[in-house]
Amino acid sequence: MALQEEFEAQGNFLFKYRGILPIIILVFGMLLYAYKQYVSVDFIEMATYYELICLVVTFIGLVVRIYTVGHTPKNTSGRNTESQVADELNTSGIYSIVRHPLYLGNFFMWLGLAMLTHDIWFVTTFVFVYWVYYERIMYAEEQFLRRKFGEVYTDWASQTPAFIPAVSNFRKSVLNFSWKKVIKKEKNGITAVFTVFYLFELIGRVVKGDNIIDLNSVWLYAFVISFVIYIILKILKNNTSVFDETGR
Repeated sequence: MALQEEFEAQGNFLFKYRGILPIIILVFGMLLYAYKQYVSVDFIEMATYYELICLVVTFIGLVVRIYTVGHTPKNTSGRNTESQVADELNTSGIYSIVRHPLYLGNFFMWLGLAMLTHDIWFVTTFVFVYWVYYERIMYAEEQFLRRKFGEVYTDWASQTPAFIPAVSNFRKSVLNFSWKKVIKKEKNGITAVFTVFYLFELIGRVVKGDNIIDLNSVWLYAFVISFVIYIILKILKNNTSVFDETGR
């Protein structure tokens, strides 16, 4: 098999299981964090401020994803895992400055979580693994888009960077922003973030032998509130048409 076909085959395989990589990285990160807590490795002196920095990095990724999804039409930029889907080619809005904004958003989301380990080597490894893993996926996606949209795709791709945004290229999105689509597609993002932050705090408490429940914990309340909101939105989505929109 030629290298071009091999890259595409690898990308299509990894595309189907792209949700698994973050979980694997997260498990290793939590184990590393637990070990460092157990052996009492000194962390950053102002841990709370460091956690807020991690949260800001993660929220940068969330904002990128929310902005992207909120401006896209139906059957584009989805969470499907079975096969590539694109009823049309997105070239305006954030897609006018970067070809893979959702993967850019994912990178910052998971980078912030990787930083919670307080380990520079783990963060460096995460960046390398993410690059190798998603490079294949992006290659496979672009081969699919090239075959489907032909010259329209190649013209757009020739002036739009794959991963590092060219802000000067920005063109306003042809679609208005839709909070309804964001809620339908991204409602689990914030809950997942606060869940992970709380799990890291919980692991630290368990390893150190502290009380498991700390009623003064900001992350505990953030987790509970975000989880309750998620359940409410999930019920509304499954039992009403309040979030339905034509073409979105």
